[in-house]
Amino acid sequence: MAYSIDLRKRVVGFVTGGGSKAEAARRFRVSIWCVHDWCRRTDLGPTYPRTRRRKLDRVALRRHVAQHPEATLQERAHHFGVRINAIWYALRQSQVTRKKNSTIC
Repeated sequence: MAYSIDLRKRVVGFVTGGGSKAEAARRFRVSIWCVHDWCRRTDLGPTYPRTRRRKLDRVALRRHVAQHPEATLQERAHHFGVRINAIWYALRQSQVTRKKNSTIC
């Protein structure tokens, strides 16, 4: 859970008003890391994690699945030049499941 912006402003105000960062951490009961981070920032709003850049283009993978629905994980991995686990993980994150035949001979 993120700290409120009001608390962040009070901590930064205390430090800019002449207080030490260690004293601000003790007084407001936050970690010293938070105080250092908040004093460095220009915007005190909460930050959100970004998705990292990956080798595998997920849009191209979905397009490949639509064009070649019968391809195996190994064939897809070879096509994109990645490991099978990367294909499996990307398909799972995209909620693409394999087709299941309901007819039993």
